[in-house]
Order: sequence, then C-alpha cells, then structure tokens
Amino acid sequence: MKIEFTPIGYVHTDAEKIPRHWTVSDAEGSLHIDAKYLNALKDIKPGEEIVVIFNFDRSSAFTENSLVQAPCNRSDKMGVFSICSPIRPNPIGISTVKVLSINGSVIHVKGIDMLDNTPILDIKPYVVNTETCPSCKKQ
Repeated sequence: MKIEFTPIGYVHTDAEKIPRHWTVSDAEGSLHIDAKYLNALKDIKPGEEIVVIFNFDRSSAFTENSLVQAPCNRSDKMGVFSICSPIRPNPIGISTVKVLSINGSVIHVKGIDMLDNTPILDIKPYVVNTETCPSCKKQ
C-alpha cells in the first residue's frame, strides 16, 4: 500500500536558527495555507495553540542504521520511536504553535521548529482534554 499526501500550505520564517523542538522555541513565522482551505481556518483564533503536522522534506533518508540514534541532547543511543529525530521511517513531524494573528489564509505563529518552506500536511486543534474541544463535547 502506498500513501500519498498533498501539502495544504508551507511554513515561512526569517529565523536563522530553528530550535530542535517546539517546546523550546520562540521563533516566529507564518503558515501560508492554500486559499482553497480558507473556510477551514475560520474558527482558529489569535492566542490559541494549534498542532501543525508537517513533512520533514529535507531530512536524511531513513535506513536500517537509523533505527537507533543519539539525540542531540544525549550521548546514549535510543530507538527512533522514543525521540524527536527528523530521520524517521515516515518523515512526519508534529509541533504545537501559538497563533499570533490570522490574515486571510496566512496564520502568524510563534514557537516554530520547522524550516522555511516546510510542507504543511494538516492542522489540528490543540486539545488538553475533551472539555476544551468544541467538537468533542457531548451534545
């Protein structure tokens, strides 16, 4: 089975140094979403956090040697599914960013850990528990 994705947009940032993980990032940038998805952005508000799913389009190819890697902050090697390495069997990343503002189909955000022109695959709400998710609340 082959699974294919089409980007819904691209990340843009002028940040020269991109942190390795969103939890330690103050980098700002914008998510340029294809205009055909404009109505899908209608309920995203400044101040909220959103989850961005993206493609590690510039990471090294995954090989059997990549199953165990040394994370940048540790000397011991760990299994790839226990770390945040961009070198993965399926090069998919996930980050939570804070929405600063929205102008049309451009979402200005803080906390990015993605390179300029990174393909965005999807955006989801940041849900801590089902009480904070309008679509999860019982009717």
